[in-house]
Amino acid sequence: MAILSSSIARKVAMALSGLFLVLFLAQHFTINITSVIDPETFNNLSHFMGHNFVVQFIAQPILIFGVVFHFIMGLVLEIRNRNARQINYVSFKGNKNSTWASRNMIISGAVILAFLGLHFYDFWFPEIVHKYVESNPLDATRYYPELLHKFESPVRTGLYCLAFVLLALHLWHGFSSSFQSMGWNNKYSKGLRGFTQFYAIFIPLGFIFIALYLHFNQ
Repeated sequence: MAILSSSIARKVAMALSGLFLVLFLAQHFTINITSVIDPETFNNLSHFMGHNFVVQFIAQPILIFGVVFHFIMGLVLEIRNRNARQINYVSFKGNKNSTWASRNMIISGAVILAFLGLHFYDFWFPEIVHKYVESNPLDATRYYPELLHKFESPVRTGLYCLAFVLLALHLWHGFSSSFQSMGWNNKYSKGLRGFTQFYAIFIPLGFIFIALYLHFNQ
């Protein structure tokens, strides 16, 4: 697209898509934590999300597009940045120059994308089959038992936890960088950075807690 022809436009588009996914992540966590607090509430929320027209046929396609766009844009920026580097450093000082998270955003992003593939395989595809292929009757009580069943395997639970650790690293650099890319630089910048770092730790740890709780409470 012509609008993404400049480096600044690509960075802003990357930032906006990232912030959109951060909002989705918070919403997804809010629903999932109810599986620990009150399974009935989790069932009700999941049933609503699974049968609401706006969520299913408007928000969900936008979300899928946002995920794909964010990853492709990140890949494009990574390739262009590497091609633009003309100086080969004699020595690399590791974290003195940058953090591991900032140097390996494309790696953590690729692992997260693979995790999303597993997540779709575990939840989205079975949901599509249940509703549209098998045409099963409505059952608002089925969501919690199905979620519990997914975390029976220690291997799958471990994969989820690993993905959330990498998500934390990805968010640690990416969330705050999104605001920098959009030119956010004022007296609130320090406080905002603190919030993004808190979010980068709290949300992934929350998801890890949910996964471990469901695994050990079979």
